[in-house]
Amino acid sequence: MPLIALLILFPLCAGLAVLSTRDIEQRENLVRWLAYGLGGATLLLALLHFRTEPEFFTLGQGLTGALDNLFMLGGIAVSLYLLYACRQIKGREWYIPVLLLVQMGLMLFVELAPEHPVVARPFYLDSFSVLMALIVGVIGGLICIHAVRYMHDYHAHGHGAQEAKTTCPERRRRSFFFMLFVFLAAMFGIVFSNHLLWLFFFWEVTTLCSFWLIAYSGTDEAVRNGFRALGINLIGGVSFAGALVWLTHGPGLHTWELDQLVAAGSALALIPAVLIAVAGLTKSAQMPFSSWLLGAMVAPTPVSALLHSSTLVKAGVFLLVKLAPVFHNTYAGLLLSLIGGLTFLVTSLIAINQRSAKLVLAYSTIANLGLIVMCVGIGTAATLWAAILLIVFHAVAKALLFLAAGTTAHLIGGRDIEDMEGLVYRRPALAAAMLIGILGMFLAPFGMLLSKYATLQAFLTVEVLPLGGVLLAVIIVFGSAPTLFFWSKWMGKLVAVPRRPQPSELPLPRDEAIALFSLAALTTLACALFPLIDWLFIHPYTGSLIGAGLIPALDGHLPWETIATMSFMLAALFLLPILFWLRPPQFQASSGYLSGANVDGSASYRGAMGAEREVASRSYFLTDFIREGMLTRVGLLGSGCLLILMMLTGAIR
Repeated sequence: MPLIALLILFPLCAGLAVLSTRDIEQRENLVRWLAYGLGGATLLLALLHFRTEPEFFTLGQGLTGALDNLFMLGGIAVSLYLLYACRQIKGREWYIPVLLLVQMGLMLFVELAPEHPVVARPFYLDSFSVLMALIVGVIGGLICIHAVRYMHDYHAHGHGAQEAKTTCPERRRRSFFFMLFVFLAAMFGIVFSNHLLWLFFFWEVTTLCSFWLIAYSGTDEAVRNGFRALGINLIGGVSFAGALVWLTHGPGLHTWELDQLVAAGSALALIPAVLIAVAGLTKSAQMPFSSWLLGAMVAPTPVSALLHSSTLVKAGVFLLVKLAPVFHNTYAGLLLSLIGGLTFLVTSLIAINQRSAKLVLAYSTIANLGLIVMCVGIGTAATLWAAILLIVFHAVAKALLFLAAGTTAHLIGGRDIEDMEGLVYRRPALAAAMLIGILGMFLAPFGMLLSKYATLQAFLTVEVLPLGGVLLAVIIVFGSAPTLFFWSKWMGKLVAVPRRPQPSELPLPRDEAIALFSLAALTTLACALFPLIDWLFIHPYTGSLIGAGLIPALDGHLPWETIATMSFMLAALFLLPILFWLRPPQFQASSGYLSGANVDGSASYRGAMGAEREVASRSYFLTDFIREGMLTRVGLLGSGCLLILMMLTGAIR
């Protein structure tokens, strides 16, 4: 319990310390050391509690009552702040303050009830929550370190100029790091809270932080996208509050404890679980709620990395994984899987059209989260194993890719994938980090046979609806092909021989290098040692669920020889980018016949009528074949219908 309190309070106190430090150099050093301390604390937690059985903690009655009042007042304060921020809304955003008032009214109706469930064990630890804490503390801390130098360059390039007209830029930058640390504190609260009302408070703090960070630059586009994120996440907040109303005033199950909700099973807990699942879908940006995450790309790159890899979207899938036993063998669970599957298929196809690195990463994030949701809806040990592994690899690899894309944009002046041609010759270390991130996304472990075999096997055993499992299997097969296409296309650009030398003199900043190479090392080690991750964290978690009778036992295990062979293959594949870094490839311009008189080496030629033409190679984006607008409409309509059906069938087992 002391470590849980430390991990929740430490980032909050760290944020306050950063906010109060006015000297720039002292503040930057403070951010670095606080981030290292946060990572060290989560590593200590993991060392003390790996392979742990679920452990619950009680508090004194007086302390519990004081925290109840504190969180209730904190929730009101969050809502009032957001209502105050709504003075900037436009006419079409009128629904945002309405949702805020509805949510606040529902929560007061719950918290001020004359009789409400007693929560005996407000905090807990299990191996999955420890793994999530590692993701939040280590990856979140590295993102904070990367942001130290990145925000210097961000403002030096003229970003945030609109905000500078109305507020002090230096104060705004202090607030930026304060919000990053508060975000991490709220995530630790979500991970460790067994008290659903306290979990809801931390849930809403992440909504507040994401709104503020997305709108950081103060431009009209950033503010509008911040409000879009706020409005969509409030839909989930209202649904979560509705679940709490049901658990307080409704028939049947009366509890505010997450473990009791899950243990009650689908017969009693399906309706509140479906309502909470809607909140999870909004946070994890699944269709039809995906637009807010695409709009969040206007935020500084560390914010994008934080939202996509270790905090906001992971809060959504974390809660869905926790509720997976309730969805097992239900119509609602199958519909939840179909929502994830449709999101995965549509966004994977749309990602092929994108030229911007951040948009490719955004769509691939939504797609990978869709895979996790597919697994969650089935709710077997095999699918949960695949889902948690995907959470881990997506967290490290996507954080690495976002940060690498941001650093590359500052060094070469753009985020277009086409501009990254031959990056391995210009920036071998940076290109190696980016290649490792890409390999981590589509090769290990979900891209390989290991977890796909387990997932497909689980899908084909679904008996809720005839051919329902076959449909899921078809979706995962056809959705996997586009992911191979757009990741391979990006890798090809990085290693392609450029037409002319493109030297880059700017050095790689130290803080950004520390974050990038640390994440590259983590991705490589995770790929080589993922059986160890399974043994330390995933197997104990699924084993406890099997032991409690909440999910069926595994039908069979893959032979350890197969797992060892796959680990060796993955580790060997990751050596190639490292070799690029250790022994940078040499570039030498050479002339070739270009259908005319060569000009400037092999880069251009003089053709008919003396016109000089530059030679350029471009990737296939299939814009004539894959229609982004049409696919988006199909995805939104299909997922919206599935969502309505899921809520309507919530009472049907």
